[in-house]
Amino acid sequence: MENQSQVGATGNPSTNQPAVRGSSSSGTLGRHLARRLVQIGIHDVFSVPGDFNLTLLDHLVAEPELSLIGCCNELNAGYAADGYARAKGVGACVVTFTVGGLSVLNAVAGAYSENLPVICIVGGPNSNDYGTNRILHHTIGLPDFSQEIRCFQTVTCHQAVVNNLEDAHEQIDTAISTALKESKPVYISISCNLPAIPHPTFAREPVPFFLAPWTSNQMGLEAAVEATADFLNKAVKPVIVGGPKLRVSKAQKAFVELADACGYAIAVMPSGKGLVPEHHPHFIGTYWGAISTGFCSEIVESADAYIFVGPIFNDYSSVGYSLLIKKEKAVVVQPNRVTIGNGPSFGWVFMAEFLTGLAKKLKKNTTAMENYHRIFVPPGMPVKHNQDEPLRVNILFKYIQNMLSGDTAVIADTGDSWFNCQKLHLPENCGYEFQMQYGSIGWSVGATLGYAQAAQDKRVIACIGDGSFQVTAQDISTMIRCGQRSIIFLINNGGYTIEVEIHDGPYNVIKNWDYTGLVDAIHDGEGKCWTAKVRTEDELTEAISTATGAKQDSLCFIEILVHKDDTSKELLEWGTRVSSANSRPPNPQ
Repeated sequence: MENQSQVGATGNPSTNQPAVRGSSSSGTLGRHLARRLVQIGIHDVFSVPGDFNLTLLDHLVAEPELSLIGCCNELNAGYAADGYARAKGVGACVVTFTVGGLSVLNAVAGAYSENLPVICIVGGPNSNDYGTNRILHHTIGLPDFSQEIRCFQTVTCHQAVVNNLEDAHEQIDTAISTALKESKPVYISISCNLPAIPHPTFAREPVPFFLAPWTSNQMGLEAAVEATADFLNKAVKPVIVGGPKLRVSKAQKAFVELADACGYAIAVMPSGKGLVPEHHPHFIGTYWGAISTGFCSEIVESADAYIFVGPIFNDYSSVGYSLLIKKEKAVVVQPNRVTIGNGPSFGWVFMAEFLTGLAKKLKKNTTAMENYHRIFVPPGMPVKHNQDEPLRVNILFKYIQNMLSGDTAVIADTGDSWFNCQKLHLPENCGYEFQMQYGSIGWSVGATLGYAQAAQDKRVIACIGDGSFQVTAQDISTMIRCGQRSIIFLINNGGYTIEVEIHDGPYNVIKNWDYTGLVDAIHDGEGKCWTAKVRTEDELTEAISTATGAKQDSLCFIEILVHKDDTSKELLEWGTRVSSANSRPPNPQ
């Protein structure tokens, strides 16, 4: 694998030398920003060069603890920062003014929806051009330069325009700290003429970064714990359901403490998969309404009390608003608020502290778990294939299940992979990521790049549909360049299958590509990359054996050719219900 420090935005990272040495950038804005990124845990920054950010990139390259990962386009750089933040807790990307900023905007919006702190840095106009009535390139032809920041205001929690050195230190540190505190993206624009200029506010080594932890209102916390314990201890068969906001609350450990203490059956919402330990003895599966994993919805929906920890209830996670959940039976724990039934609600009560306190007050109750064991029937195995029979998707995922371990991570693309990957049982420490709230097709390619760069101790297994891949395919190039060894299963069924099941039409059929031929052309003999086309189970067995054996140190791209109508039963049910929700007529006036 290439040395990380050699991976840069230039064509041949192993031979190009940084334009700025670390010593010459001491006490400058550029060095301060680079050191701050390192201090908060970022060691890889995803970038696309442009004339407004080139000097800043020099200073990032000069930082020995940072690697600059040059991406093929800004959208993928943003998706990569998203994937990196999922593995490391924070990510960063650097683009140029407006043409780069508006290109990365979609990825930043996705990170906002998923509560990921992504620091989006934009190289901005020369500080002398602000307020001059000049028209600059890379803009929409108006002397007002605020279009870009106005676009970012709704998808970031803080915006900073750094066009003078007097308050640059404060602006940068405030933006970074806000991203970490709010767990949302921030936007930082830095004038192109400022990164290399020394200024007294920038020490040679920035003061160590520290964020004071959030602390609950103690009286509110105690009241919330008492009221919740009283509510749940009266229940006969209560359950716990984990949701996606466990991540932003950093409450996974406290969740397990609660589960161990109370003995309740544990389920996970689809968007929370990977945040709840599936090896826990009380884990019963994914709660997703009508398309839950086997026997899970029966236990959750028949409970007389349920505690939802960090949920997001939207049209997708509720299967078209069809969950059979009653508000009066629910305790909803959000990152800083607890609501019991139809009331009361306790604010400024933080999730981790609340769960830890509640664990000490709940009585042991295993009734729901015992009921689950009574009704549970193990899932059947796919029907045995005939010789040379075309491969079926359910057979593919049977093999993917056997590939999983604590040294792997799964990335599921928007599409039928959502539903098939949801049925995978994750071993202890196996990573799992998908983008359910925003649901942007193509997210998975950049996210695989970023996650694999951050979690180099894991081998990423990405399940990507052909339609999604066509959106962002280029950064396979960057994966090869970085020496990554992910396994990508490209599921070729000829179109946007998830949309077919919501509402079909000719627009859901796409032009077929020679996907392995494309990846081979991108590879072009540089780096380690191996491809295979698979049509049968025997070919799949051979391909997986090669990917996990002789080619285990290579990026492995395996194209799976399946019938266009070969979908999971969960997608068929979900698509029907979401279609029904989408097609509701207007309310009478």
